Amino acid sequence: MKKRERFDVINDILVSIKKNKGKIKPTRLLYSSNLSSLMFKDYISDLTKTGLIAEVKDSKGRKHYEITEKGHDFLRKYSMFNEFVGNLGL
Repeated sequence: MKKRERFDVINDILVSIKKNKGKIKPTRLLYSSNLSSLMFKDYISDLTKTGLIAEVKDSKGRKHYEITEKGHDFLRKYSMFNEFVGNLGL
């Protein structure tokens, strides 16, 4: 099995959130990201710090993550990049 690169993992996390109507609970995201809990925490921390996702609490204090406009922009550019590289045959 090929090891995923950092941008691939970020893309996978953002796609998981997007597929879940733009928001997802932490446990569900952990399972869908296929990461260890320690790595998951590191990625979530980085993604919130960079503004690709936002941590939001509902009225009962339950946490979920939402993809931001910056996160949607990342997905568009990542897709364009992969298409470009694919067209080059790399």
